Amino acid sequence: MSSLYLWVKALHIVFVASWFAGLFYLPRFFVNLASVSADSHAERERLLLMARRLQRFSTVLMVPALALGLWLWLGFGLWQGPGNGWLHAKLVLVVAAIGYHHACLVLMRRFEQLANRRSERWYRMFNELTVLLFAVIVVLVVVKPF
Repeated sequence: MSSLYLWVKALHIVFVASWFAGLFYLPRFFVNLASVSADSHAERERLLLMARRLQRFSTVLMVPALALGLWLWLGFGLWQGPGNGWLHAKLVLVVAAIGYHHACLVLMRRFEQLANRRSERWYRMFNELTVLLFAVIVVLVVVKPF
């Protein structure tokens, strides 16, 4: 294993973990926004401002996470050889994480437009999806079950 490979892998892990930290927390703003009373404009605007900032920051972290992952996949030939079923499953889950990230943006825009149709409980459940997604990706990468 080359030193460059290990550096790219380490940076990929750092950026993925940081991106997911944003995805773990962003729906918590939605839980709070869903529970804010209609007449509490200042609280609603404060939560939206923090959610927007976290969304932007998470997007900034997602870009190098994906670029470094692509570098690992194509630049170091991780896609070659038998027994890489785990990698294909991981890539499907990465696409799901990108979709989740986009869904958060859509949900935030609904809050901005006062068009939220979901309950606080729904957002609590939605928030748990990232934990499950992250856990399965980590298990696939570490255990390589197939």
